[in-house]
Amino acid sequence: MAGKRLRLDSKFQLNKCNRRSKGDNDRISQLPDDILVDILSLLSVKEAARTSVLSSRWVNLWRHTSSLDFRADAALARIRKNCKNRDLWSEEGRKYEEWVNRVIGSHKSVTLKEFRVCFDLCFSSQESITRWFEFAFMRHVQKLDLDFSVLARYKRFTETHYTLREEFLTRISGGNSCIGFKSLKELSLKCLNVTGQAIEILLRMCPLLEKLVVHRTTKISNLEVCGPSLVLKHFELVYCFGLESVKVSAPNLISLIGLNADGLLLGNVPMLKEVTVNCLHHYVSIEKLLPTLSCCIYQLEILTLILKSYRKLKSVLPTFPELPKLKKLVVEYWSDGDESLMGLTHLIRASPNLQEFVLELLMGKPSKSHRKEKRTTQLPHHHLKVVKLCGYDGRSSKVELVRYILKNSVVLEKIVIDPLDPIMRGLQLRLKDLERLQTARRCAKQQLEGRVPQHVELVIL
Repeated sequence: MAGKRLRLDSKFQLNKCNRRSKGDNDRISQLPDDILVDILSLLSVKEAARTSVLSSRWVNLWRHTSSLDFRADAALARIRKNCKNRDLWSEEGRKYEEWVNRVIGSHKSVTLKEFRVCFDLCFSSQESITRWFEFAFMRHVQKLDLDFSVLARYKRFTETHYTLREEFLTRISGGNSCIGFKSLKELSLKCLNVTGQAIEILLRMCPLLEKLVVHRTTKISNLEVCGPSLVLKHFELVYCFGLESVKVSAPNLISLIGLNADGLLLGNVPMLKEVTVNCLHHYVSIEKLLPTLSCCIYQLEILTLILKSYRKLKSVLPTFPELPKLKKLVVEYWSDGDESLMGLTHLIRASPNLQEFVLELLMGKPSKSHRKEKRTTQLPHHHLKVVKLCGYDGRSSKVELVRYILKNSVVLEKIVIDPLDPIMRGLQLRLKDLERLQTARRCAKQQLEGRVPQHVELVIL
């Protein structure tokens, strides 16, 4: 938040400087170059480059910034509006690739704190992407973010055009003494293929790596993230289809995001506080969940479970052990029609110190049936303060759960009702989607407004 505020402040000062005439009032230009470059490093590449028109002194200052963030929001917005126009997609991608190559070709800084590329590129960009990797590592980059997934929902998952191979990593690290992996602290790779062997090489070559994010790859089958000297604190592995097994033993790991319960083996993780586990893909996943988390379940503070409506779920959840330190519980639940959600309350009961509960409902099989509400058990929750329910549609199963929460949450402060299906986030909504949202909002107001105590804030989004 502080970084964002600094960036806004710096933009304000630069605009103010541009409006003023030259003279004593132009205080920002009186600052040393080093400080001006630090200010420009808080901006995106386009924002920083615009300052070159201020005066001759500013012409090349932006080329010395320690951060290169290649944001292209306007181009991405044009593609989203015309997502079926592949010619537009290719043309914008070509312009983006040329822009990045042009900037790095004239950049002067010998080190980089951050290098970020965020676009959707085609097969012809492979040579450029390789060049970007080499450029970033030659500048001893600290934070490297290559995100080619920004338009992923508009294309097939298999459209991943670049593969980061272990041969490439071995070659650039062994054949060039200028290449620097030892400064890298954060690495994010989205929608490019990376093998398990390549990840393991990176972990060995990057002794300061604290955060590793990998999204949308099909090249990992088996992976080991292990080592007593690993400083890795945050590990995220999402949408990696074909993944069979992951072994994690990292003494400094704090958060582990997105892995399947099947094939996950946790070892030495004494600092682990946050876990997201996917139990969707196989019906046995939920049964394997408890043995998988056995080494850390009593130390978890944030737990996200991605669940599907299975018959076996009803027999597993009541046996869930106590989570004494859990403060936030998030459940992404694929429900079938209007089935009861009261089985999920076992998770709340197993968390005596829970402060926040988020339920994201994704409808598996839409149904117009309405069940009669069941009588709920009186079991006070003494620490639950915030509840958020996403995907609310006014059906009896949702009303039943909300009423249970209102009845049993002793110190509840806020309940948020969001009728938007989580799958629809970020998409352009059609007219019938907007009408459905309006209907759900009216239902929520009619069903809940009179039942929420005055001291509890009801928010209907």
